[in-house]
Amino acid sequence: MNDFPLLTLLWVVPLVGALAVAFGPRGALAKQTAVVVSLLTLVVGVVVATQFDRGTDGFQLTETHEWIGAFGVHYALGLDGLGLLLVLLTVALVPVVLVAAWNDAPDDTARQFYAWALALEALSLVVFLATDVFLFYVVFEATLIPAYFLIGGFGRAGRSAAALKFLMFQLGGGLVLLGSVIGLYVVSAQAGSPSYLLTDLQQVDMSTSAERWLFAGFFIAFAIKAPLFPVHTWLADTTERATPATSVLLVCVLDKIGTFGMLRFCLGLFPGASEWATPLVIALALISIVYGAFIAIGQDDLLRLIGLTSLSHFGFITLGIFVFTAQGASGSILYMVNHGVATAALFLIAGFVIKRRGTSRISQMGGLEKVTPVSAGLFLVAGLATAGLPGLSQFVSEILVLISAFDYRWYVGAIAVTGIVLAAIYVLWAYQRIFTGPNPSVLQADVVAADGSSDPEMRQRVADLGRREIGVLVPLVAALVLFGFYPMPLLDVSNPFSESLLQQTGVTDDGPRVPVEAQEAGR
Repeated sequence: MNDFPLLTLLWVVPLVGALAVAFGPRGALAKQTAVVVSLLTLVVGVVVATQFDRGTDGFQLTETHEWIGAFGVHYALGLDGLGLLLVLLTVALVPVVLVAAWNDAPDDTARQFYAWALALEALSLVVFLATDVFLFYVVFEATLIPAYFLIGGFGRAGRSAAALKFLMFQLGGGLVLLGSVIGLYVVSAQAGSPSYLLTDLQQVDMSTSAERWLFAGFFIAFAIKAPLFPVHTWLADTTERATPATSVLLVCVLDKIGTFGMLRFCLGLFPGASEWATPLVIALALISIVYGAFIAIGQDDLLRLIGLTSLSHFGFITLGIFVFTAQGASGSILYMVNHGVATAALFLIAGFVIKRRGTSRISQMGGLEKVTPVSAGLFLVAGLATAGLPGLSQFVSEILVLISAFDYRWYVGAIAVTGIVLAAIYVLWAYQRIFTGPNPSVLQADVVAADGSSDPEMRQRVADLGRREIGVLVPLVAALVLFGFYPMPLLDVSNPFSESLLQQTGVTDDGPRVPVEAQEAGR
């Protein structure tokens, strides 16, 4: 099993599936094929997880083959705790999204949507597995192709402009990143022999100025991808115009590449420059937390509101990364996973409600809990998870980040806490406006019904969730509850990586630690 290229198989399955769907039969069969392929990818992901040894440091299940020898480029894949959690998040979310989007695209265009979704999954998996910087960069840019067509080809009016704005921001970040990738070749060549392997680059002794310039290129690209203030403006436009299923793939999978890259490359390759830039990065993270939550409160478009909440959440993730404690890094990794699950649930429920109500305007909703109690209940659970309610998974992530933030500087933690207060406001106020209170159409139907007649059109429009829709949401809500009460399976994977990363950076971790005896007792 050790010699079998499991990691290659993991991304080849969805890529081959994407080609089969794109050039295969149309209609329902294309959808069925895509769902089967995504489930097969999930199975391969679970097999990969079973082969992962949590007690071993460094990359596992590695595959390394020379690609462009003259430039030190390799096809190199490997898996560590950080990569494993994001791989599992990706392979778990994609089948949920494909089933949820079953009726979103007409049969004549469904295969394009499903093919692009599988292609995005395949490329995202390579990004999380790549241990060669050049390979990472190539696939990092390639993810923009399916993302662009998913945004521009499906969704609401204005989607073409949103797709173009998304592409321009991402290409700008990619261009800056390319400069740093070329710079890595130069510094590695000056050190002896050119190489893009992470294990080789970590041994290269860079000058302070070179390290800071290279760090800047990587960080800017990842800040755009995440996104982080002030390069975030593409996010709300994209989530407002794209389909909810596309928004899940972008915000819950693709955008994680940004914070993944901060951990893997910014801290992993440029620890001195990362520590040097920490005050500025933390300031940007705090602005993202407060600003994202504050402007989300006033949004009238439900999908735009959910998109802007992610700006605040990515601020928390970035904050946890750059406080330079193992606890903060573990909290950020958990935040990536838990944010992906909770925000996916919110986007999908919002999509189901919008489809029934015929509008995404919160001001035109209201009173829906009377006729859609299941939708209301699941939306509230997912919303409270994003607000960090104790007992739901995102609370564990936030508390780890906040403890590390207070330990770094008390005022940094105090400012970050305001993001949680604002989150409670935007979640509860959105719930109140959508599901509680009077609604003219609902009240009118009640009057008609009392008169002995009914309005079948209105009843159909506000029907509650069906079995397929409940089926895709139950696993997400179950994960929010399970990891809220028992986060140790995630922590057991993230903690060794975080401790190894901090040791590698050479930065002293002054953060609070749980005594070994307490850890053992907690198990």
